Amino acid sequence: MLLVLILGGALWALGRFLKVPVPALQIMLGLLFLVVLAVQIGLPPGNPLREALGGSAGEWLVLAGLAVLIWAYSVGLKRMRVRVRPENLPPPPSGAFEGAELDRYARHIMLREIGGPGQRALKQARVLVIGAGGLGSPALLYMAAAGVGTLGVIDDDVVEGSNLQRQIIHSDKRIGMPKVFSAEAALKALNPWLVVRPYHRRLSADIARDLFAEYDLILDGSDNFDTRYLVNQVACELAIPLISGALSQWEGQISTFDPAHGTPCYRCIFPERPAPHLAPSCAEAGVLGPLPGVIGAMMAAEAVKEITQAGTGLQGRLLIWDALHTEARVITVQPRPGCPVCAARKGA
Repeated sequence: MLLVLILGGALWALGRFLKVPVPALQIMLGLLFLVVLAVQIGLPPGNPLREALGGSAGEWLVLAGLAVLIWAYSVGLKRMRVRVRPENLPPPPSGAFEGAELDRYARHIMLREIGGPGQRALKQARVLVIGAGGLGSPALLYMAAAGVGTLGVIDDDVVEGSNLQRQIIHSDKRIGMPKVFSAEAALKALNPWLVVRPYHRRLSADIARDLFAEYDLILDGSDNFDTRYLVNQVACELAIPLISGALSQWEGQISTFDPAHGTPCYRCIFPERPAPHLAPSCAEAGVLGPLPGVIGAMMAAEAVKEITQAGTGLQGRLLIWDALHTEARVITVQPRPGCPVCAARKGA
């Protein structure tokens, strides 16, 4: 058997060196397998040729089964990646502005901290938003209005009537529509110069790395700790800045996590999931309708500042907004020694 495997490997390597198409190489290896299998079945036990080729048809059938499983897994993985990152995505916008765009962004360009170069940076930026719900809605709308050229949004949910109290990117007529496509329609209606990339699926570990690599900045508006930990892990691994927001009834919080530039990561501040009764979801505990708008707009503002390098961001600071008592608190946060996410990377 070893002799045949070596021969097959040599044929594959020679074919790749000679730039033989992969399908042709696969056919060659398939024919080689059929010849070996015919020898195993056709010749009597103990035949020298049969012994030289492994001595048993069963071993080759098991090997073929493993090869089929590996092939099926690779095909499935490829299809999944195409679903997450379709081949026909439009290219990102160029840095050139059309006349109507200059008028649209005139108030930005007048700002000394943004100006023309900053607005061009916004047009060329690629931002991924996790969730098209309460936080994602205002963040997406304000980034679209600000001229962020490429906006990706991933969410597996559909629009429900109970969402419309706060998720302002959706409308009554789009109830039942996947949120990412509802958001795409709203964003393109607001700013036709955008590239919008909707991903109608749940964010998972097997797609996160390839997906995040397409973007310069991540905004996390998810509503559960599993997703927040995953987003933080992958953003940290890829050294992509992460702007994270969260809500609870009357209170919201926001910070920018960028361990590659010395800030803590999300796991530094929230090392463990709180008990379920201490962090109920909006569906369980309720939430003030305008609160996601306040925090989501702050996330968009921090994204614009991050892209244009204007002002002072929330790196190393956690902003907490109490809407019930109209109070804002800013807490200085530090990297946590022994953090399993960012401390391990710094020590690598």
